[in-house]
Amino acid sequence: MTLGNDSSVKEFILLGLTQKPELQLPLFFLFLGIYVVSMVGNLGLIVLIVLNPHLHTPMYYFLFNLSFTDLCYSSVITPRMLVGFVKQNIISHAECMTQLFFFAFFVIDECYILTAMAYDRYAAICKPLLYQVIMSHQVCHLMMVGVYVMGFVGAMAHTGSVLSMTFCDDIINHYMCDVPPLRKLSCTSTSSNELVVFIFVGVNVIVPTMALFVSYTLILSNILSIHSAEGRSKAFSTCGSHVAAVSFFFGSVPFMYFKPSKASLDEEKVSTIFYTIVGPMLNPFIYSIRNKDVHITLRKTLKKNFLLK
Repeated sequence: MTLGNDSSVKEFILLGLTQKPELQLPLFFLFLGIYVVSMVGNLGLIVLIVLNPHLHTPMYYFLFNLSFTDLCYSSVITPRMLVGFVKQNIISHAECMTQLFFFAFFVIDECYILTAMAYDRYAAICKPLLYQVIMSHQVCHLMMVGVYVMGFVGAMAHTGSVLSMTFCDDIINHYMCDVPPLRKLSCTSTSSNELVVFIFVGVNVIVPTMALFVSYTLILSNILSIHSAEGRSKAFSTCGSHVAAVSFFFGSVPFMYFKPSKASLDEEKVSTIFYTIVGPMLNPFIYSIRNKDVHITLRKTLKKNFLLK
């Protein structure tokens, strides 16, 4: 359904991840399974942190917000994606803009939450005697307010720039409403939109990346100065999970947005899957597999609820 020069697009058709009929059902069950695991993992971690007061520390406060963010933006994307595997996926213009806004909001939030978590690890390892002062409850709350403000500003900028476009087609070659595929439908110049994307994605990727680099440079320097092998191992273990999550997330986001506008959308779709769907599923496991506090708390919680003898 192509509209030619008619710009009054009221709804869009999302083509989905693939157009191959033989892959639709297997992919539906694959991504349904990933979504269920993601929901159970993140919701379980949230409940565990809320119910156990000894986990009410800065590290777990940020982890709570990370799980909440993963829970939300996975839910913004995956259900709509699953629809596309079983029938024609039609989304209204208003729904499309709403999905774009919340997707941008939660992705930007994740960038800064991961940065805040790196700063927390820096304070814990490099400034242990001042940790309680540096990472006080007030500081943590202010940091999270800043995270959500940055997310809101970035989401408003991206959504506003897309709303200013004039669309000449209603077929989105993607499984969600995002700036690059929507930009390809515009029948007017998208130079201003590309500038907005470059500025905001640049700021929301480069600033956290620099902060992460500085934090972990200082952390590594401090760890290497520890004479005890056991002490170095313990310090490395507290950062390993976060480094894995950061590498996975920041390794895929730039690939999506810092590419020429003529780049293949199929490549962009594959890249997007990693940080919108796979990442939220992996994060609860990354932060809990080697985390003794989480293991002990989980056992105690299960015993308390008569689920474990």
